[in-house]
Amino acid sequence: LGGGVETQSITEFYGEFGTGKSQICQQLCVTVQLPYEHGGLDGGALYVDTENTFRPERIMQIAPRFNLDPEDVLKKIIFAEAYTSNHQVVLLENADEVIKDGDIRLIVVDSVTSHFRSEYIGRELLAPRQQELNRHLHKLIRMSRAFNTAVVVTNQVMAQPDAFFAKVVQPVGGHVMGHTSHTRVFLRKGRDNLRIAKLVVSPFLPEGETPLRITERGVEGEEDI
Repeated sequence: LGGGVETQSITEFYGEFGTGKSQICQQLCVTVQLPYEHGGLDGGALYVDTENTFRPERIMQIAPRFNLDPEDVLKKIIFAEAYTSNHQVVLLENADEVIKDGDIRLIVVDSVTSHFRSEYIGRELLAPRQQELNRHLHKLIRMSRAFNTAVVVTNQVMAQPDAFFAKVVQPVGGHVMGHTSHTRVFLRKGRDNLRIAKLVVSPFLPEGETPLRITERGVEGEEDI
């Protein structure tokens, strides 16, 4: 990603279940707290969880790798669980004070599409779903610019209906997600328990991919493996 997750924009990680999306989000909640000289933003994180994937124990495992105290790290992560798409929207509509008071530099929504996908079922509800999702994503963009934060969202995938032979998946959310995510990373499983992260869309970087491994210490890149 050319130095990390960009502020004032949305970075989207999408992939099938178990490809490491939530693991990356939880690690980012740790690394955002690092000082600037060590690649962090010296601030806290707001984590909106829609799929019950956040685990404080995981934060406690990852923090020592970055020489941070696990208890201190957890105190700087504001956690909110969203039970419906409407609840998810309301949480972020009312988060401005929390972001200011908590010195939040990273907003995570994991996953941004799951409630919308499960509640708006059928072709006749596709247009209202996309409108709501569009409004929600634009609120995230406004927040990222107003507070100079990084926004990271995860997204589910669906099978591409017109692909007969190869197993092709595409991110949920169609053009609305495509137009609002400035950076898109596709995660897939590789051999030997590796994950492959592929940069699919970026405002300034070429396409590329890199292997990752999920270990006790967190998500480790090629140089760590």
